[in-house]
Amino acid sequence: MSWKAVLPAVRGKLLVDEPLAPFTWFRVGGPADVVFLPADEQDLADFLKALDPAVPVLAIGVGSNLLVRDGGVEGVVIRLGKGFNGVEPLGDNCIRAGSAVPDAILARKAAEAGIAGLEFYAGIPGTVGGAVIMNAGCYGSETVNVVRSVRVMDRAGQVRELAVEDLHYTYRHSVLQDGETVIVLDAVYQGTPDDPAAIKARMAEITARRETTQPIRDKTGGSTFKNPPGHSSWKLVDEAGWRGKPFGGAMFSPLHSNFLINTGEATAADLEGLGDTVRADVLARTGIQLDWEIKRIGRV
Repeated sequence: MSWKAVLPAVRGKLLVDEPLAPFTWFRVGGPADVVFLPADEQDLADFLKALDPAVPVLAIGVGSNLLVRDGGVEGVVIRLGKGFNGVEPLGDNCIRAGSAVPDAILARKAAEAGIAGLEFYAGIPGTVGGAVIMNAGCYGSETVNVVRSVRVMDRAGQVRELAVEDLHYTYRHSVLQDGETVIVLDAVYQGTPDDPAAIKARMAEITARRETTQPIRDKTGGSTFKNPPGHSSWKLVDEAGWRGKPFGGAMFSPLHSNFLINTGEATAADLEGLGDTVRADVLARTGIQLDWEIKRIGRV
């Protein structure tokens, strides 16, 4: 009997052989064996404790930085939503946010509370969970500068709290990406006091800049490649001649050449194939290695 036929009882939703394309910004990809939409933290813990430990588990947010391959994903994909989207100012210029809170919403809530320092989150697609895991950043700031602690749940449903020092942050990386499967539940951030109107004005500048320089209304996954030391990925892609050049249904945006876009009918193979082709071309031309920033998951 398949493990899918004996899934634990939940208060949320279990979707078997569920297409993942609607869960991602690229709008491509095959099905997950199971998608679990937990009602809340306790529902998630109970499910993980009862699930066969051999079944792979992966948590996702809004899928903004995610490319699901056409063959789909083995095991259980956990989509965190309504039960993980609380935001609570704590005093002392601190604010707690659930892992499913959109980064831009956290920035706005912090501004309303007079907490400065999180304005850059207004320019980051995705949610707190992903931002914490990958040390998301833009416009000169990174998550490591503002996060203070993170609560995570392990594969066995146990919860623990990690201080920022425990996360061993580097550029677009944390220890949460290595080895053990953990799910971010929430994070505490600390900023500095400032006038809410001044904070909102800086956020408006970031939003306006993003709207004029990035293809935010296309089917994209945000920045495709990390910036190599001393270089800008967009410039390397541009100089190699890949800006606006079609590859099946995929293309690097004419507006920003580090943004991979689905022009309408792309497959995941088109998107990943274009990315890898460009990486090989740039390496051959310049000797510089472009590393993926977009997370690619699933079976080919």
